[in-house]
Amino acid sequence: MKTKNSLSRLVLMLFLSWSTIAVFAATPEQSNNLLYRFPTIHNNAIVFEAAGNLWRVDRQGGMATRLTTDNGYDMMPRFSPDGKTIAFTGQYDGNVDVYSIPAEGGAVTRLTYHSDVVKKAPTRWGPNNMVVSWTPNGKSIVFLSRRNTWNSWFGQLFEVSHLGGLPQQLPLPKGGVLSYSPDGSKIA
Repeated sequence: MKTKNSLSRLVLMLFLSWSTIAVFAATPEQSNNLLYRFPTIHNNAIVFEAAGNLWRVDRQGGMATRLTTDNGYDMMPRFSPDGKTIAFTGQYDGNVDVYSIPAEGGAVTRLTYHSDVVKKAPTRWGPNNMVVSWTPNGKSIVFLSRRNTWNSWFGQLFEVSHLGGLPQQLPLPKGGVLSYSPDGSKIA
């Protein structure tokens, strides 16, 4: 009986010490830096999200440059057709909206102002106001939004001017990720 209690204590102490080491070994800052997501490419530049911010690196490799340095969460970057601007989805102060930033870095511009219809929507549904593309002429950003629906499974596609303004819904009942034909006349 005494051996059983000693063995139980030993196992418990080992478990507690290993779990403590695991907690301190993987701090949130280190964990977030391990995941590089949502890459977008234009010529020799790659922009991606890591640790909640946007970063830019040369296609050949090298040190990445941090483009956004905020307390929010930035994701889904997309280069404009001319490569001068990056549109992205950002979450600041609770809302998820469409933003843009010069491709070399600089001031972030908010382009939409809309809260989510469904509070606490599961993350598997994706973010609201998710940037999916630019129009071929580079004048508008296309994003997927749940702003006109009661069911978060179905979003609609909208476009907003790269200068800001009121978004306009594309003539589709629902949508997702899209691609334009080379002449811009068709959407797939």
